[in-house]
Amino acid sequence: MRFAIRGLLLFAVIAASIFSAAQARPFPGPDLQQIYQRLLPQIEKIPAFDHHAHPGYADDPDVDAMAAPPNASEALRTRDDNPELAAAAKALFGYPYTDLSPDHAKWLLNKKTELKKQLAGPAYFNSILDKINIESSVANRAMMPDYLDPKRFPWVFFADSFMWPFNNEHETARNPDEGVFIPLQEKMLHRWMQQESVNKLPASFADYLKFISQVLEDNSKRGGIAMKFEVAYFRPTTFSDPTRAQAESIYQHSITSGVPDEKDYRTFQDYIFRYLIEEGGRLRLPVHIHTAIGIGDYFNLSQSNIMNLESVLRDPRYASTTFVMIHGGYPLEREAIWLAAMKNVYLDSSFGELAQYPSAFKETLKMWLETFPDKITFGTDCFPYNQVLGAEESYWLGAQSSRSALAAALAEMVSENEITEARALELAHAYLHDTAVKLYGGRVH
Repeated sequence: MRFAIRGLLLFAVIAASIFSAAQARPFPGPDLQQIYQRLLPQIEKIPAFDHHAHPGYADDPDVDAMAAPPNASEALRTRDDNPELAAAAKALFGYPYTDLSPDHAKWLLNKKTELKKQLAGPAYFNSILDKINIESSVANRAMMPDYLDPKRFPWVFFADSFMWPFNNEHETARNPDEGVFIPLQEKMLHRWMQQESVNKLPASFADYLKFISQVLEDNSKRGGIAMKFEVAYFRPTTFSDPTRAQAESIYQHSITSGVPDEKDYRTFQDYIFRYLIEEGGRLRLPVHIHTAIGIGDYFNLSQSNIMNLESVLRDPRYASTTFVMIHGGYPLEREAIWLAAMKNVYLDSSFGELAQYPSAFKETLKMWLETFPDKITFGTDCFPYNQVLGAEESYWLGAQSSRSALAAALAEMVSENEITEARALELAHAYLHDTAVKLYGGRVH
């Protein structure tokens, strides 16, 4: 009897020990820092796939399909006086100063000019990727230049302009930001027309749709791996579901009268948006959508709420279209991750790692990793802000912030018994590289 009791007690102790080891706990233990120090060097060695960036020189007008309005407000970390940018310059170029005062910045500008001469053509930006261990970086650009290597900078082109083909005087007058943005959409549409040798808007709506499809097909053949929408900058992201007959009637009326009223224009745009994403499914061309806060003082966050897109993302008609929610809906990233329950919806974390310091960005990544870790991807959102603070420095800042925040998030998950260290490294590889690469089915590396 005593042996039986001892056996039961021993079994209970072992069972309790196993349960305790497997049970997640609400706080990290004293081993947190040691786990972080073990994970970070391994994470830094992972060659990354940057899912969202705007690489290029500051004087290149094709870096984006739009431009920042003058004197737009900037969050603290994205301002020119952020000392981390001097650290970036030091890491990339051996910058000898701790600030970017005008006198000191001349050194950096001269250094970049010298390196661009030494590393002609694509070699300069390839060298930047090498220094920060980025294997490939998706280039969100109006057009691709010859100084970016297409093997390392896959192209994502912009599709918004197809929704603004008519007289846009009312759109442009809405606020000062639109006075900058809308003319650039008109310019982009004219470039697509020139590309397809179309001199004026087609006389019929059917031919306009054929023109749109031809641009998508040709851009895909030219190396485009996805189409991108910045539509949240121009109008609310709530999309009705009009019929083709409604859109056709508005088109035929507007190419003659020239100025549709706002209600009709929105109806027409709703149809074109849905047509574009349906074509994305047909052509196996993923759809990237800006889903976060934006530049300019008149960006309407409530009208661009990522949840406005739920009715589109959960529409069975678009099940064959792959969606990437660029910037992960920030600052609504907690709501956004549940859209990734859809098998064809992914989140990109770019900009979140720039707008937030690593201590805050870590919380976003941890929450995402604990929910749908196989649906999140890394991005830097690099951009050439000016001649001194270029894409190079923002590349470095985005990569460093993401890797350190990722290591911190995973270290907490390990310390809290949520995952093992081996699993943590699997998740790191997925976030930094594997998930995005799989998404494109072999078209990128």
